[in-house]
Amino acid sequence: MRIVLQRVSRATVRVEQQKITSIDKGILLLIGIGKGDEVLDLLRLAQKVVELRIFEDQAGKMNRSLRDVEGEILAVSQFTLYGDTKKGRRPSFSKAASPQEAKPLFDAFISALKAKGVPVKTGVFGARMEVELVNDGPVTFILELASHA
Repeated sequence: MRIVLQRVSRATVRVEQQKITSIDKGILLLIGIGKGDEVLDLLRLAQKVVELRIFEDQAGKMNRSLRDVEGEILAVSQFTLYGDTKKGRRPSFSKAASPQEAKPLFDAFISALKAKGVPVKTGVFGARMEVELVNDGPVTFILELASHA
């Protein structure tokens, strides 16, 4: 699993020019599921996302978690995070899980996030989406399962 995590002041997802969902202060997650990813690994990443101290405290230090600031999560599936551009000019997606493999794992990850007691909204799995965000900071991190790093 690869996640691009961005601290946002707001984010919105549209499908076919229709607003599907949006959040205010929180985290936008772009989530790629790779071949060989397993539910237990996703559970660890879910805990990391919720507990990662990336929000500023009164002193301006990144010392507060999503839960501390009562933020929301907007999670969007993005298989292109597994695009390999090392050869040629067209990316290869051979390391990405198929949609049939990825969907249950994506859903399990979303359930794990929700079980942590934070509000979670999602885009539409497999749809062509427009994602609009205001990156707060900017603050962006890449999280990856150790087996795929």
